[in-house]
Amino acid sequence: MDKKTILPALLLFFVLSWNACQRGDTEVSADSDRVTYMGRTYVTDDGGVAFNYPGVTAMLNFEGPRLEMLTSPASGYYMVEIDGGEPRKIYIGENDSVAVIADSLLTDAPHNARITYAIEGYEMNPVIRGFRLPGGRLLDPPAKGNVKIEFIGNSITCGYGNEAPDGGNGFSYDTENHCKTYAYLTARALDADVNVVARSGIGIYRNYNGPREGDTWGTMPMEYEHTLLYDTVHPWDHTRFQPDVVCINLGTNDTSTDNYDITIYEREYDRFLTHLREVYPQARIVLLTGSMLQGQPLDDVKGALDRLAARHEGVYRFDMSPQTGDLGYGSDSHPSARQHEKMASELTAYLKGLLGK
Repeated sequence: MDKKTILPALLLFFVLSWNACQRGDTEVSADSDRVTYMGRTYVTDDGGVAFNYPGVTAMLNFEGPRLEMLTSPASGYYMVEIDGGEPRKIYIGENDSVAVIADSLLTDAPHNARITYAIEGYEMNPVIRGFRLPGGRLLDPPAKGNVKIEFIGNSITCGYGNEAPDGGNGFSYDTENHCKTYAYLTARALDADVNVVARSGIGIYRNYNGPREGDTWGTMPMEYEHTLLYDTVHPWDHTRFQPDVVCINLGTNDTSTDNYDITIYEREYDRFLTHLREVYPQARIVLLTGSMLQGQPLDDVKGALDRLAARHEGVYRFDMSPQTGDLGYGSDSHPSARQHEKMASELTAYLKGLLGK
């Protein structure tokens, strides 16, 4: 190569390098103030963002052709949306630490990314460790919605089995997708800033198939004060999220296997509501049923919730439709994705009325 060829090539190299530097061709810390998070999280000593409830979401505005997320291995499934497009599921396996969130985008156009944890992560301990933008940069952070909603629930709220083909399948993370739940769909319809505190099998006083007198560990009131489920080291600071509305869907596991005491259920629910009012003095609290309860357990839970709502100021009642099978079933007869859509439609309309929207 002669000098006439070398000099223009060197000049091009330096120009491209300078442009890359100007565009922020570097890794960005997970706890950057230009990344917006929804859900219960805490920042690790090395700047990672840790969580384990479903529905935790990272939102970014950026420029550039590619966005990568640096993450802890074996953290499971996320749902990704780019520029409001069709959501796609990505999997972080045991040998993975970098996930391609977006690729081959227009470099000069601003983009937005929404990355939502799709499953229950208490067994996986997911941590977002940062973001990488080859040839790009982060822009100002996305704004959160004006309405704040907290969903407290069990497997229905988590999305247990809602991607399974029928009710004969057992539990698998492969078929759990919180982004297809009534809670997620309702929050999106209301453009809400949302927190989810949910675990399959959990109850107010008794977890699934627990003793009639109640469980001594792992119920929702016992776990509610933790940032991460089953982690007593990181208490949750309720001032970080003051919801306008709290939706509670608990009772299916308390009344499971016909071995329950509705009096104890009502008593412990009453105590939990008293605590919620202490930490959320202004919130409207909605006590839900739906959609797995049937027969006497449904009647018992409805009766208890009606009495609780009558005793507590600012507490409301709403019943989503019980499932009948016409919309199919998810794993272990949990609600299907179509059943969740029906519940979301019902709850969204109710909350719009409650909020005057």
